[in-house]
Amino acid sequence: MTETLTEQDMELSSGIAAFESKQFSRAVGLLAPLAEAGHPEAQYRMAIMAQNGLGMMPNPLQAFSYMKAAAKAGLGVAQHGLGFMYMEGECTDQNTERAVTWFTKAAEQGLAGSQTTLAMLYEEGRGVEKNPEEARKWYRLAGFDEK
Repeated sequence: MTETLTEQDMELSSGIAAFESKQFSRAVGLLAPLAEAGHPEAQYRMAIMAQNGLGMMPNPLQAFSYMKAAAKAGLGVAQHGLGFMYMEGECTDQNTERAVTWFTKAAEQGLAGSQTTLAMLYEEGRGVEKNPEEARKWYRLAGFDEK
């Protein structure tokens, strides 16, 4: 079985490489059309660049829109990023309950950062009912032996 790379696959790979090597203007040029076409990996990176003004002017509305689209598509790092946007009130209104929802989705995919954040939220009772047992569960899943 041979895999053929499409032009979009190559543009996505080039855009991600440009993003990772901090060539943000080039990354925006390559990833923006793909993000508009609905590619979650491109949407996630466009959200980061729009949020932080990397290779473009900061655009909180666009950052939120792209992050939410990538999160809804199931991309774990975007679910984590959207959780932080809601938790911190960045690019959207602060809403800890929604943050918990998105951190949970990412944590269930095995993202240790989301598992740890979720554990802290349960430990502190932020956005959820305080629940030490649930906090311990998420800390364990994140790789902490005892907390």
